[in-house]
Amino acid sequence: MIVENHQIAYRHVASKLYNFVPEEIELAFQDFAQILSEYNYTPTGVVFYSVIGESSEGVMTAEIFIQISETSIAIPREEAVKFTSYFCVDHLLMTRVQGDFDMKSQEKYQELSTYMEQKNYIQKTPLFIQIKKMHTNDSSYVEMSIGVL
Repeated sequence: MIVENHQIAYRHVASKLYNFVPEEIELAFQDFAQILSEYNYTPTGVVFYSVIGESSEGVMTAEIFIQISETSIAIPREEAVKFTSYFCVDHLLMTRVQGDFDMKSQEKYQELSTYMEQKNYIQKTPLFIQIKKMHTNDSSYVEMSIGVL
């Protein structure tokens, strides 16, 4: 199932670019959380990332976003952390991945690509990945979104 006109919107978002092999994404999440903790910022639990590119060696470039409770940041420039008081991306196509993300993500990405092609949409954003939890139980799912024109 593909949903049109999806939106990602959060207040007080810190972000940082990382290069890593996909198997090491957790290390990037941990590094970013540690930087924020070191400078006394409080993540609120909302974490998402955008896949900006992937090299032929399998190294991907991604921007990791974490919503924080503080309304501004003052982190040394060498940490390369960006902050936006309001983050919003709209006009997205979105699909959900439940179960084994590693196994199903390529299939779901292909569904998004095929849908874009069929509707003659032009991709305007990188792929966004949001990890979500269901309120009724402890299970989680992933939303994959791409902005289109």
